[in-house]
Amino acid sequence: MSYQALYRVWRPQRFDELVGQQVVTQTLKNAIVTHQISHAYLFAGPRGTGKTSAAKIFAKAINCHHLKDGEPCNECAICKAITHGQLNDVIEIDAASNNGVEEIRDIRDKAKYAPTQADYKVYIIDEVHMLSTGAFNALLKTLEEPPANVVFILATTEPHKIPLTIISRVQCFDFRRISAQDAYERMKYILDQKQVQYEEKALWVIANAAEGGMRDALSILDQVLSFSDNQVQLKDALTVTGSVTKQLLEKYFFEVTAHKSADALNTMKDILNAGKDGQRFIEDLISFIRDVLLYQESPQLIMVESTGLTDEDFQKMSAAAPATVLYQMIDALNGIQEEMRFTTHPDVYLEVLTVKLGQIDDQPAPATTPVPAKQPQSTGADQQTIAQLEATVKQLQATVSQLQAAPPTAAAAKPVKQPSQPRVQQRNVEVKLSQINPVLGKATRRDLVEIQGLWQELLSKLSVPQRSLLHVSKPVAASTGGVIVAFDYAFLFQQAMDDSALLSSMEQGLQELTGTERKVVFVPKDKWPQIRREYIRDHGLDKRQPANEAPAPTPASQQESAKVASDDQQSPATGDSTGPADPVSKAEELFGSEIVKVEDN
Repeated sequence: MSYQALYRVWRPQRFDELVGQQVVTQTLKNAIVTHQISHAYLFAGPRGTGKTSAAKIFAKAINCHHLKDGEPCNECAICKAITHGQLNDVIEIDAASNNGVEEIRDIRDKAKYAPTQADYKVYIIDEVHMLSTGAFNALLKTLEEPPANVVFILATTEPHKIPLTIISRVQCFDFRRISAQDAYERMKYILDQKQVQYEEKALWVIANAAEGGMRDALSILDQVLSFSDNQVQLKDALTVTGSVTKQLLEKYFFEVTAHKSADALNTMKDILNAGKDGQRFIEDLISFIRDVLLYQESPQLIMVESTGLTDEDFQKMSAAAPATVLYQMIDALNGIQEEMRFTTHPDVYLEVLTVKLGQIDDQPAPATTPVPAKQPQSTGADQQTIAQLEATVKQLQATVSQLQAAPPTAAAAKPVKQPSQPRVQQRNVEVKLSQINPVLGKATRRDLVEIQGLWQELLSKLSVPQRSLLHVSKPVAASTGGVIVAFDYAFLFQQAMDDSALLSSMEQGLQELTGTERKVVFVPKDKWPQIRREYIRDHGLDKRQPANEAPAPTPASQQESAKVASDDQQSPATGDSTGPADPVSKAEELFGSEIVKVEDN
């Protein structure tokens, strides 16, 4: 018989053999024991976590007549036939290659027939998210009203691609990633059964490289066994996975934290010359620094034996760099890792990264430098300056004493002016006129009314913190290309200006609601009237009068005209000198003469 891969030979045949899925297996076993078997299940989770294996074990368990605590016996004819894939009543379908409507209709038609040998006919549809929309619609009716003695088990790695109408008709089970500890124990058990020699550190390297997939771990283990002539050694595991030895990482870490960039560059070149992948080097270094950071916080948070280092090594590394430096190192590594995905010269990025890491220093260190150390060397001029300052301080202290002894009448008037301080602070708020003026240039009443009508619906699309921030704001002007939102309080305006995610969410929500792209601009409410008046004045919108109009407008009419022009103008280009400038005429034109009432104040 030809050679079979480890993940096929050691495929779980019982619920107890599934690694790292205790919650799922216990729930399925209880459902079988209590005869509460549903007609459809959805197994979702990352690759290599046991979804298809669990589906086959479940198919055996519900058809086995010799159950033991919800586990199949694996000895009867039904169990053996399902294990070897020879039972016609258990049909396994790959949705990636059978994703059409006709294939699903064929399943729907054949599902009506009773099982021939087993008690239940089981359909296992793997990678179900690959089905087309029409295929999902064809499957929907069968899941809604399934025939008797038929069970559907859907497996997928991308549950978000499955329609909600399907998910609402199945029982969902989430398969989690396999921890490195569980993968290590499983590989150790398999190698013990095969009587193969291994190094435990090599198994930890493989478990970490598998990234949560048991099948990936066994595939890597298979490669290592082939590479090292049926042995598992640390150096071979590092070679196959492309990982970096802990000793080299430790040396590199000490060199960059000691600001020895030249030595660190040589170490990095040795790592690359050994055939290590640059992307893998950064991933290993991030994991390495993360272990040091956790050890600083609490040594119990990590398993030291799984890292290939000792407690003494971690104690030295924890003392070599404080947490603030480690945070900066991780940020630098994440940035370089993102940039390296699009380059063909990773060695250049790694060299820049090494120099950058070597220049990171603890930020609070400069504050600890003692300033008074040079005072004994002060000159005569410095001493004269110090004497003058001391005399000034004494004079100020005497003045303060006199003010404290003065009658309270003079001091009582001062608190009245304190409420004006926040307004002074608000004047320092930066308003982006370069973004506001283009919106005002094309602002219309119709656009503003439209945005006001959609305001609550727009807020419902935002997160709870974003809605709370916009609770004290409202749109004050709008055009086809932008919206101006005024905030009641300056500090909330400043907080909104610093939140780029809020701007993106609002602009995306406006595009979904209106169908057009609109730029959102924030202004403080107390500055909005001044901004609007200055725009009207600068663009001459308050001087549009008919040539035959003799009397000059009153200040009140100028303000009203400015307000109407600000809110209702179509464009500065359309407001020429021949257009209507009388506020009454403009109001009648916009709102109709029936509802306009003129009062002489």
